[in-house]
Amino acid sequence: MSGAAAGTTAGPGASPPVGYAQLWRADPGAWIAAGVAWRGLDAPVRRRADGLDARAAALRSGWSGGAATAARGRIGGLRGALTDVLPALIEVDQVLAEFAARLGAAKARLAAAVAHADAGGVLVDRAGAVRPDPAHPRDRLGPTQAQVAAEVRGALALAGAADREAATRLGELSTAAATGWVSVPPAGRPSPGAGPVEASRWWAGLTPAERRWLVGHEPARIGRLDGVPVAARDQANRLLLAGRREELLARRRRLLAPLPAGPAELARVARLARVDAALRGLDALGRRLAAPGPPRAYLLGLDPAGDGRTVVALGNPDRAGAVLTYVPGTGTDLADAPGELGRAARVLGRCAALDPGAEAAAVLWLDYDAPDALPEATRSRQAEDAGPALHRFQEGLRASHEGPPARQTVLGHSYGSVVVGIAARDHGLSADALVFVGSPGVGVEHAGELRMPPGQVWVSTAPDDVIRLARPPEELARRAMLAGTPFGPAAAALHGHELWFGRDPSDPGFGARRFPSGRYGHSGYWEPGNPALDGMARIMLGR
Repeated sequence: MSGAAAGTTAGPGASPPVGYAQLWRADPGAWIAAGVAWRGLDAPVRRRADGLDARAAALRSGWSGGAATAARGRIGGLRGALTDVLPALIEVDQVLAEFAARLGAAKARLAAAVAHADAGGVLVDRAGAVRPDPAHPRDRLGPTQAQVAAEVRGALALAGAADREAATRLGELSTAAATGWVSVPPAGRPSPGAGPVEASRWWAGLTPAERRWLVGHEPARIGRLDGVPVAARDQANRLLLAGRREELLARRRRLLAPLPAGPAELARVARLARVDAALRGLDALGRRLAAPGPPRAYLLGLDPAGDGRTVVALGNPDRAGAVLTYVPGTGTDLADAPGELGRAARVLGRCAALDPGAEAAAVLWLDYDAPDALPEATRSRQAEDAGPALHRFQEGLRASHEGPPARQTVLGHSYGSVVVGIAARDHGLSADALVFVGSPGVGVEHAGELRMPPGQVWVSTAPDDVIRLARPPEELARRAMLAGTPFGPAAAALHGHELWFGRDPSDPGFGARRFPSGRYGHSGYWEPGNPALDGMARIMLGR
């Protein structure tokens, strides 16, 4: 929008108000494309920095003395100046993508206001003024006219606020280009045991230049620090992305060395297959991170060790009014992350259909060692190990959020529901609602043990979900013994609410609020035709 450009050149707060016609014509996609172009400059910057490294190496092998030392120092300084700009390139992309997202929400609200006007017999002119339509009776126009006018003002106010904010943020970057991208921060850092609130306070006390220095020089620390803003974590983790891929490639090279035939060779082949799958998953994740969106993806964590872990947000949770944290279940690893992220995207898409002007974000939280197969999935150890990390993550979302608190919803599927339930039971979760789908139990006998407000625990189990068979061994044995006898139906009714991890949360006696699912099996809750998808979106929006 022209207001943002004006604000960038004239200084913060100088952009004119956004008008009705200007918002109607605005193209969020153009701003997204501009951000992607800025982010794309990181590749040539890295190539130039690598070229300077090569020159410095050549000097070391054939030149010594004071002049050589001075030359190497100068080359190192030039290389540092190049790499210092990398966080800023990602930051420009973030600013423009977030501006485009809020602009899109404002346009959706404006379109809804115009549709409301059409249905209510009032007109909105090219200046945004609302007046009666002479072709409709006037006795019912007062409330509708006032409501449409308020909706138009709200849409314009959102666009104006987004415009001013983007202008201010771009103005700061423009100033930094002249005065210096980075400056060394004070020596203190949050202690390893520091909570998200402490990390947030520490970050708030730094200047923008000090924050960029930390992102560029300590990305591994910043990228995983709950309580630090999502934008900074995304910048840090994107800078680490190539190195994380190289770690997987190094593991692959080590595994390519053949061994004599036997169990060791079979194990090597199996590990190699897992690494290859993780590489495919990481590359697919990289393509989603590079996609122009919307919604823009934010990389909040990535660890290729073991089966691999990652945390990815669609949309910025720090700026959204409704945020979903989705915890997947058994068999999920880095190779599966792109598909699981697609599930989160479907919930966001349904939110947009239900409320086109809503500002929402969804997070895939795969920061735990999910069970690989059924035997592991019958035990709670991995869910218990995951509890503290999920607790910290939710606390971090609260600590770094901007503006009024967001509605935070945590969703667990299958074994992921065990993770969510045990985290809520043992540590508490900073959330407004918990949702369990396809659950084998959540570690408690009643919803009241999850430390949530009354009525904010929700559950859905498809009629044909095999999770209904996740019964304790003693109950399965009892049923098998009594099957075909007159006592079989009574035994099933008496013990039918017990699953692997406590009472079936879909049982009325558990105390959760149930929402329906069609017959889509254990993995079909996100299918477009399933009412469960609509239910998840409505809960996320607070409906």
